[in-house]
Amino acid sequence: MTNKSGQLYAWYVVGILTLAYTLSFIDRQILNLLVDPIRQDLQISDTQISLLQGLAFAIFYSVLGVPIARLADHKNRRNIIAVGIFLWCLMTAVCGLARNFIQLFIARIGVGIGEAALSPPAYSIIADYFPPERLARATGTYSMGVYSGAGIAMLVGGAAVEAIGQLDISGLPFLSGLRPWQLIFIIVGLPGLLVAALMFTVREPKRQHLATDTGTNSAIPVREVLNFLKQEGRTFASIFIGFSFLGIVMIGFLSWTPTFFIRLHQWSAGDVGFNYGLILLVFGTSGAVAGGWIADLMHSRGVKNAPIKTSILVSAIALPFAIAMPLVSNDTLSLIMLAPTTFLLSSPVGLSAAAIQTITPSAMRAQVTALYLLVVALMGTGFGPMAVALCTDFIFADDQAVGYSLALTSLVLIPLGVICLYLGLTPNKKGITLKAIPEISHG
Repeated sequence: MTNKSGQLYAWYVVGILTLAYTLSFIDRQILNLLVDPIRQDLQISDTQISLLQGLAFAIFYSVLGVPIARLADHKNRRNIIAVGIFLWCLMTAVCGLARNFIQLFIARIGVGIGEAALSPPAYSIIADYFPPERLARATGTYSMGVYSGAGIAMLVGGAAVEAIGQLDISGLPFLSGLRPWQLIFIIVGLPGLLVAALMFTVREPKRQHLATDTGTNSAIPVREVLNFLKQEGRTFASIFIGFSFLGIVMIGFLSWTPTFFIRLHQWSAGDVGFNYGLILLVFGTSGAVAGGWIADLMHSRGVKNAPIKTSILVSAIALPFAIAMPLVSNDTLSLIMLAPTTFLLSSPVGLSAAAIQTITPSAMRAQVTALYLLVVALMGTGFGPMAVALCTDFIFADDQAVGYSLALTSLVLIPLGVICLYLGLTPNKKGITLKAIPEISHG
């Protein structure tokens, strides 16, 4: 395989993995457009909805990511991803059969278990296909899946809510008695099984191990991984905690922006799906890619710690937009403010992964990535929807105050995230700061 064809195939792999990541966020985010119908049918609160959005998904998504990553560090990563896709698509469809809060909670756990098999092996595969100077670009492209998936979920979900609401399915076998929101879960979940088959067009790459790696077909011991994290404790604490704070804000906006426009501005689900879906597709995906390109450009010009510095910059710029967007009274102005908010909050998504892959030996990349996702999933995915809901239910005690809740979480957590990332750039007592592992070799 020539160098040019090898590069093209590497980008093909990124394309397939991005498609899978997009699918995962469609299945994960479709619930956010169905908040009020689910609340009405199941008679539950915003806080309970936030548990379905975040904690139900995040518990096993984060915890199982670690043992799955250990498998991914020495077993076939492509096959692990394919099995995960099959499981989460099936469980998304099962969400449509839920009749109460507990059943839906359990089905959402199943979605999280399946999706736990995607990102740790995916980032590991990408890192073995790309050299360090192009890695942020590749991980940024993969991270487009967050916003392309959420955008498609809004567009398709919004149209489906209005179309299915007008259908009479009472005479159809197996479907009679289902609510429109239940049917949407089934429609969204089942077609994704085809993507699991598409994963088998991806070739498992040769692992680019360090010279000090074992060279055996077994996972690096957990003790060795933990020792590595301990040695670089300040660096990884900065990345894990800083990006977690930013993740809470990002997931909070993804989870509650549709409800904000429906409650505060009386938009229909179709209107929200179309307008917010387009913003996510255009500004979310371009922001994720732009973050990677900016970091790679800075890296090529000799800027150290480019992914972290880029994340600090775009997050600081995002702060005033994120606060103003839910507070302005005009719905058109709020929508306009949502565009830069989405663009800027999406930019750091892939940069955390690029930083981790660059400073972590190949033989333990999936495990370290899984530990990172464990923290980010529990804090960001698990607590992001809940942070907004708790503010709405207990601080403001008013369903109509969801905009104030979004503004408050942004005001508090974006600065905390920026501060944490900045502290990681300064040397610790041993003089260690963010740095690349020089022994990594890319063919």
